[in-house]
Amino acid sequence: MIVCGDDALAERLAVELTSVYGEQVTLVVPTSNGRDAANVTRATALLDRVQAAVNRTADAPGRSGAAPRVMEAPELTEAVLAEAGVREAAALALVHDDDAVNIHAALAARRLNPRLRLVIRLYNRKLGQHLEELLDQAAALAVPGLDLCALDTSTTVLSDADTAAPALAATAVAGTSKVVQADGLLLRAVERTPLVRGEVADPGLCTLALLSSTTSDPAGAEGSDACGQEGPTLLPDMDAIAAATERGTVVLETVTHTGAASTPGRLAGWGLPLASLFSPRLRWSLAGLAASVLGLAVAGWLTTDDHPLHAAYFTLLDLFAFGEPAIGEPIARQVLQLLSGLAGLLLLPVLLAAVLEGFGTFRTASALRRPPRHLSGHVVLLGLGKIGTRVLDRLRELDIPVVCVEEDPEARGLPMARRLRVPTVLGDVTQEGVLEAAEIHSAHALLALTSSDTTNLQAALYARSIKPDLRVALRLYDDEFAAAVHRTLRAAHPQALTRSRSVSTLAAPAFAGAMMGRQILGAVPVERRVLLFAALNVAGHPHLEGRTVAESFRAGAWRILALDTAAPDDRLPDLAATPAYEDADRPAGLVWDIHPSYVLRPQDRVVLATTRQGLAELLGRPSRGGACGTGSERTGWRE
Repeated sequence: MIVCGDDALAERLAVELTSVYGEQVTLVVPTSNGRDAANVTRATALLDRVQAAVNRTADAPGRSGAAPRVMEAPELTEAVLAEAGVREAAALALVHDDDAVNIHAALAARRLNPRLRLVIRLYNRKLGQHLEELLDQAAALAVPGLDLCALDTSTTVLSDADTAAPALAATAVAGTSKVVQADGLLLRAVERTPLVRGEVADPGLCTLALLSSTTSDPAGAEGSDACGQEGPTLLPDMDAIAAATERGTVVLETVTHTGAASTPGRLAGWGLPLASLFSPRLRWSLAGLAASVLGLAVAGWLTTDDHPLHAAYFTLLDLFAFGEPAIGEPIARQVLQLLSGLAGLLLLPVLLAAVLEGFGTFRTASALRRPPRHLSGHVVLLGLGKIGTRVLDRLRELDIPVVCVEEDPEARGLPMARRLRVPTVLGDVTQEGVLEAAEIHSAHALLALTSSDTTNLQAALYARSIKPDLRVALRLYDDEFAAAVHRTLRAAHPQALTRSRSVSTLAAPAFAGAMMGRQILGAVPVERRVLLFAALNVAGHPHLEGRTVAESFRAGAWRILALDTAAPDDRLPDLAATPAYEDADRPAGLVWDIHPSYVLRPQDRVVLATTRQGLAELLGRPSRGGACGTGSERTGWRE
């Protein structure tokens, strides 16, 4: 196995493959011999932390696997890949932060080894789909006899932002959270507090985890991969659930269908956006004048016994001062003419204001929207980089009001915020007045997702000083630092909810599973631990094949959630993709209420929830990570 990268994801992935799957890994990192001083410092710190993580992994008790081999290279060229052993490797992960570097290396690696399993980190979704097809076609042309079924996993394009965004967005929403998509279905999980005496719990589809026994303790730490009975318990059995009456739970609650988006009609989008062009006050003024003109036309018709259209015509002539003076006409006609002229005078400033507002709307369409006054119940999102942009997209899908805060005027997510008309504040969140401009005092939650742990912490502390009961979710890399932050914030504000998440911790298991040739549908955070959803063929797995669903359950390791009843030829190659068919044409698919006595057959495909160690055991590889996690989780790389 070869891992090439330049940030925290590469480190976590390399140690995950070594400690959990027992694989021999070569880690290729940037060399420190660069021209840019900042890049030199970053590369040097990167290499030092990789070496520290490798040493901790090798020296940890109970870990006999070989430590990753670390290579330095100024550029990821074809010669460097050949030296790393791509020609003989089973899989290659390209997880550089730069999409162009990963694409160039993927093309070179495919030339060196057409049978190589590629896992590529790309932010651009559409480009990733085309790249998968291109590289698979290249493999088929290079090796004509290659099994086409093997190509389903020969190239996998993943995004750490897409993997982590649902979990990060979920921390800002009380109640349900979208965690994974399978066969066009959205699985939603909830985090439930301990029951009080007399309450009856709704079991949902199944209980995924028991939360730490210290989560209700203000001085307790948010559970991670640390050993001990007080930590979170993944995939508990019924006895453990019944005994844990004072612990919170994570329950798989509902499954909802998300079909393909309907195609808009030809006339869709042709409506006049009056609400966005004109202010409410101006719209009411125009409506009042229109009602006045209509009233004058009706009055002219009734007083002159004229035809209604003729009366309306005379009213419009008087309105625009085109008609003759009503000299010698009845008093009623003269009064109506005067009133029509007055309405015409009032119409001129209203029309001028409409023109000015319309031009102003078009001029500011490309500008960022300011947070409206008296906004409440919204989520304040700090940071619009790769992760923040994906989280913003998820929150908008859930129709949750958002206010963004970003320091960099050229940030990746600003065009999306501008297009979605999301209120955005430009400024340094550590400066006084920036969070106040985002209406933090009336917000529902704060999501601090910048790449700096200290910035996220500083913003959280300042926000809590303004609103002590604010729901806070921090993007923190280091587990020890996260535990200390959690204890401090819980002790200072015991009634407020505090959560910390690591993007690389959420994403690394999915990348590792793809390198092992398994489809990981999503990752669910359970405090600082991770629970995986995977699609697996029963054939070749003795822990599943020939056993009933009840017998195949392994507490703390895996649990079967669904059975794919479609014929092998009709199955979706990617369960995480939204199918293009309508409900009426939908073939047999996933069944979630499987009877416990159902016997798993070799031709079956199942969706299961599993731990990292459980997935390694299912693949026939002894887990070396234990319950204490990987050594990389104690390093200080910035994500």
